[in-house]
Amino acid sequence: MLGFFPWGPGRRPLMPCPRAGSACNLNQWAMDFECNMKNIKESICRAKDAGAAIRLGLELEITGYGCEDHFLELDTITHAWECLKEILIGDWTDGILCSFGMPIIRESKRYNCQVICMNRKIMMIRPKMWLANDGNYRELRWFTAWKQKHQMVDFQLPTAIADAISQYTVPFGYGFIQFLDTVVAAEICEELFSPVPPHAELALNGVEVFMNSSGSHHQLRKLDLRMRGFIGATLNRGGLYMYSNHQGCDGGRLYYDGCCCIVVNGDVVAQGSQFSLKDVEVVVAQVDLDVVASLRGSLSSFQEQAGSKTSVPSIRAPYKLCRSFHLEEPISRPIKIRYHEPEEEIGFGPACWLWDYLRRSVASGLLLPLSGGADSSCVAAIVGCMCQLVVKEIYKGDERVKADAIRIGQYLDGEFPTDSKEFAKRIFYTVYMGTENNSVASRSRAKVLAEEVGSWHLDVCIDDIISSVLTWFQALTGKFPRFKVDGGSNAENLGLQNIQARLRMVLAFMLASLMPWVHKRSGFYLVLSSTNVDEALRGNLTKHDCSSADINPIGSISKIDLRAFLRWAAIHLGYSSLTEVEVAPPTAELEPIRSNYTQRDETDIGMTYEELSVYGRLRKIFRCGPVSMFKNLCFEWGSRLTPSEVGEKVKFFFKHYSINRHKMTVLTPSYHAESYSPEDNRFDMRQFLYNSTWPFQFRKIDELVKKMNGNKMLLAESDDKDKPGLVSDHVGGMIIGSGNCNGIQHKFFPK
Repeated sequence: MLGFFPWGPGRRPLMPCPRAGSACNLNQWAMDFECNMKNIKESICRAKDAGAAIRLGLELEITGYGCEDHFLELDTITHAWECLKEILIGDWTDGILCSFGMPIIRESKRYNCQVICMNRKIMMIRPKMWLANDGNYRELRWFTAWKQKHQMVDFQLPTAIADAISQYTVPFGYGFIQFLDTVVAAEICEELFSPVPPHAELALNGVEVFMNSSGSHHQLRKLDLRMRGFIGATLNRGGLYMYSNHQGCDGGRLYYDGCCCIVVNGDVVAQGSQFSLKDVEVVVAQVDLDVVASLRGSLSSFQEQAGSKTSVPSIRAPYKLCRSFHLEEPISRPIKIRYHEPEEEIGFGPACWLWDYLRRSVASGLLLPLSGGADSSCVAAIVGCMCQLVVKEIYKGDERVKADAIRIGQYLDGEFPTDSKEFAKRIFYTVYMGTENNSVASRSRAKVLAEEVGSWHLDVCIDDIISSVLTWFQALTGKFPRFKVDGGSNAENLGLQNIQARLRMVLAFMLASLMPWVHKRSGFYLVLSSTNVDEALRGNLTKHDCSSADINPIGSISKIDLRAFLRWAAIHLGYSSLTEVEVAPPTAELEPIRSNYTQRDETDIGMTYEELSVYGRLRKIFRCGPVSMFKNLCFEWGSRLTPSEVGEKVKFFFKHYSINRHKMTVLTPSYHAESYSPEDNRFDMRQFLYNSTWPFQFRKIDELVKKMNGNKMLLAESDDKDKPGLVSDHVGGMIIGSGNCNGIQHKFFPK
């Protein structure tokens, strides 16, 4: 929470300064109004207990942010009003300014709104002006942006709520609230990052306190961008910036990573957790608002621009949010921002997401096909991390986590988890499904890691099941397929690998449904997938194999980051066997091992995992088609590859990306962590049926290769004559700027 202290002499005589205000992390759940209301009320109680004058809620916190097409149902809007009514007729808003996020319909249009209330009245409804509509967000599908920027209108409240609070209209639109002693305004999530953010104009109109309610998801290395936004909003124009965010799984692939914070004049003075199992978290700071006035008064440019500002509508509130100076409440000092390393993010983010999914799905545990390879070992380590977090929160006294753990682990009366390994034994099965093609090393790695994590481990051989399928096939067709190393064709080789992979999926689901029954426990287990983002991008997976599961904690994480996580987890999670897993060459172990042949993933893929990460970022983040990707990579890889070799690599990638794109339509829902994820339906809106030869685009690449080879000859002649060549002629474009994404530093524009 935020506290404010007395105004300086001569500024506002006899006016005390604002009291405390609070920013929150809440673990809301889409369409669970009962749960959401409970969390909202608890956050208000905590704010009041700390003497807060402001309680800042989250974006769409009453309904949950991830309702998606439920926002199109009138019931959703109606229930949101019913919840708000319940808050307003009670004493929740007495003496405290509260901002609640909810959807509202006005003149048949739906708006994403912040409803600002105090003393059992609605003071203002602020609709969102700039909607998030890219990447994971589709707000324009459900909401209308408020375009009457410098206008506020009267909104007729629904009859039920109007009668309950004896208020029939409320100002609706963009503006701020002028209290008797300070000025407050809302800014909603995406608006902070828009080209012309509202806070710039609002600051010139005298707004001192900015309230940003957000629904921002976790993505590796993203927090710095968000924090720089808060700091930049107040560094050169002054102000107090409060930020509240969702935290947890809202019902889909995203994990909202909290990190509520309070910033004053560019300094972070309070920061909440980024990853937590808590349902409610409130942060507190005490701030002297004189520093805002002092900074603004010292900036000549601010004074000049404020003198010629565009006026923003406002409403007056007959309340004070200020109090006198108290020595026992010291002013909060700037703190060092807490950033997690990417390896920590991979551990904590998916672990918290898994816990939410487990406790809300009413499942009684998790099952993982554990191969002893890097990907499935990462998933096992993440589940182990989840168990460690649960036990740690119980030790800290979190009764809600304790109750969930007792229910999921099916403990007897008076018992509860005190050891992460013991807890894992109750809720986590790992299964090594070996064949004659598997190595002793991978079997050993799986067994040792299972012991370190504490899972109930099964080591089974499935050769007999595979043999039965092949015998049936031989009886049906008279043919018996052979592996390529034994003289078989490509079709036979692929078919034999797919039989193993798909049988493992069938067996995993059978075990997940029946093993609890075997151990006299109720419920079912969720099957975990362990396909990474690079395998999905390339399509290096069997459709409906172990990539098909209930959920996937690592489906949007690159192989490079996963290897770094293995090294981190070996030390920080105490799973030392992961060191051996990390150095082992990646292999599916679906083909026979011979003295002169061992299957390797990168050989099967036809490219390295490092190359796949580059392709993925260029394709998704930089929005490159085959030709523009080729141009970029000519610069990126030009020192070690010829244009012809670059062209062949690009064509090879796009060919196999296209052939395998259909696999994304059935890909297991994955924790979102990487901005180049190819995941279908929610994030990557591209078709799944392609002409995989890309005839026009590949022909253009061939033409560019030919031209570049010709220009190299001209350059060689030019060098012989001591005359310079033109780099731009090599690619048919000019370099006019630079960016950086995993080493990609060039952007081309055609002549």
